[in-house]
Amino acid sequence: MLENVIRAKEESFYIEYDHSLEDRPTLVFLHDSLGCTQLWRDFPKKLSEASHCNVLVYDRLGYGKSSPMSTYERPNNYMELEADLLNDLLLELNIKDAILFGHSDGGTIALITASKYPKNIKAVICEAGHIFVEEVTLKGVYDAWEAYKTTNLPERLQKYHGDKVEMLFKAWTETWTRESYRDWNIEYLLKDMSCPLLFIQGEKDEYGTLDQVEKTLSQASGTSEKYIIPDVGHTPHKEVPELVLNRAVEFIQHL
Repeated sequence: MLENVIRAKEESFYIEYDHSLEDRPTLVFLHDSLGCTQLWRDFPKKLSEASHCNVLVYDRLGYGKSSPMSTYERPNNYMELEADLLNDLLLELNIKDAILFGHSDGGTIALITASKYPKNIKAVICEAGHIFVEEVTLKGVYDAWEAYKTTNLPERLQKYHGDKVEMLFKAWTETWTRESYRDWNIEYLLKDMSCPLLFIQGEKDEYGTLDQVEKTLSQASGTSEKYIIPDVGHTPHKEVPELVLNRAVEFIQHL
């Protein structure tokens, strides 16, 4: 992997990028609200090898090995802004055929990026993404906040995020539970997403119902399909990695 720091709009990102396969698409992995490059473990490498694609994995600002956030206060459109920064990153690296694989927040950022910047996005694999706020999502956030206060969750996260843990956790929980965030919704963008879409979700996802999947597929303008996995929660690529890997490879091969 080539390890480098890309500056976009004066914000620093830690990236790992392997572009050794000429004339092949680039898989771009977008982590969740508490994730980072390390927490993907070997999944990006396995999918890259199985699909014969280049791979880009990066830590958003405030996560993993990236620079820290300057404040935990985020605007309600923070994921839309992350999509803008992702577009800058793709332009900086001259990636014109990206296949976005995003989990949770990363899945949402993938949907937004494909909607706002369709030219360089070849396809999207959205895993457990959100397009609006649900009560089950808020319950999941409150449950995570309780676990943060009462278990060793902070220590476990510190292994990957270092001294940035408190800031990033506060940014996530305080944004999603803010009263003004209840109205956050990106459905209006989806009509502009024309690339192929695969939406993967666990049937027992503790952060979102299948309405997220159905409403996304019904409003996206390109070809779209879903893969709902029984008895699986919010992180299918960790809970049943082989199932997700095989389905993702099948999707990519049909592009």
